Amino acid sequence: MATSEELHKRRVEAVARGVGSTIPAYVDRAGGGTITDVDGREWIDFAAGIAVTNVGNSAPRVVEAVRAQVERFTHTCFMVAPYESYVAVCEQLNALTPGGFEKRSALFNSGAEAVENAVKIARHATGRPAVVVFDHAYHGRTNLTMALTAKNMPYKHRFGPFAGEVYRVPMSYPLRDGGLDGATAAARSIEMIEKQVGAENVAALLIEPIQGEGGFVVPAEGFLPALREWATAAGVVFVADEIQTGFCRTGDWFACEHEGVEPDLITLAKGIAGGLPLAAVTGRAELMDAVHVGGLGGTYGGNPIACAAALASIETMRELDLAAAARRIGAVMGERLRAIAAGDPRVAEVRGRGAMLAVEIVVPGTLTPDPAATASISAACHAAGLLTLTCGTYGNVLRFLPPLVISDDELGRGLDILAAAFG
Repeated sequence: MATSEELHKRRVEAVARGVGSTIPAYVDRAGGGTITDVDGREWIDFAAGIAVTNVGNSAPRVVEAVRAQVERFTHTCFMVAPYESYVAVCEQLNALTPGGFEKRSALFNSGAEAVENAVKIARHATGRPAVVVFDHAYHGRTNLTMALTAKNMPYKHRFGPFAGEVYRVPMSYPLRDGGLDGATAAARSIEMIEKQVGAENVAALLIEPIQGEGGFVVPAEGFLPALREWATAAGVVFVADEIQTGFCRTGDWFACEHEGVEPDLITLAKGIAGGLPLAAVTGRAELMDAVHVGGLGGTYGGNPIACAAALASIETMRELDLAAAARRIGAVMGERLRAIAAGDPRVAEVRGRGAMLAVEIVVPGTLTPDPAATASISAACHAAGLLTLTCGTYGNVLRFLPPLVISDDELGRGLDILAAAFG
């Protein structure tokens, strides 16, 4: 087997430079809460493939389901010759997602594709053009989703012009907006929408219940319900982007459930299928069914292998009660992170929910972001065998997304490495 050094030399000659990687090691196998590289080095995994392997890598039920499906057939295209597993995944999503109303689902390949289709559905159903998004948002890398995303580098820089009729308003960011309560922060955003866009022009209000790439920003209590109430009154489709927060990650099946918010449409991906590419839009039947036949779809959307993996992943989440596991992980991690923060003035805030936690790093005594210190701490983790990720509009947030099946020992060892990296 080639070494990581040998593989990297091959990569330089074969892979486009614009595709980056967090660590210089190349993976041989992974499972539970660890990754092992081709040189035999073990990494404790606090990334989960960016919140994808919630059920763990190569989860037994997923492996079994995928193997059985591969032996039967690998692809027909649901739009050409349909199959049961696509229907079964949609049934599960309709039942699992928030809201007691009648729902429909459609399956796609990636989170960005799900977001694009949610916008298509909202525009088609309402006959309106505008889409409202928020500061620090991340919704993808396609042309439309780059327009929806707030951060320029590396996601948008020199890739424009972008799709139009996208409007951005302030997010509730308690650390950086003076601690505005949720209702006040929502009123500020709503006033901007009404004055600068006009509610009658807005097809969709699109928001991450907890922001992902933007810095794991948790809005103040009451912010999401106030926006939901306004959207209903204004005839605006409320779209929850739960691509990173969904499937037990935050201690509920979906982050909206924390405040009882029922979105009109919800976009899903990442943790849905145990590592296989699958995404979905689920929502109110009258919205989803408003689109004409043939208006939604794609060659690979709802591929049978990915659908088999999704059904097995959902079964695993139920059987192992991974929402409860996320809450336990969050309790353990939160205690250790707060202890680190108490002894390090660079930590401005510990935030998150369940197994989706982060620390924001600043120049001590200020709220000035310190991306260099953040990168240095993360690099120290990598050198000691802990896989961590950074994020945030300012590049100054360390985020933690362990697989929800990580063992207590693995979690503890990872947190020890993290504490040592802070020095």
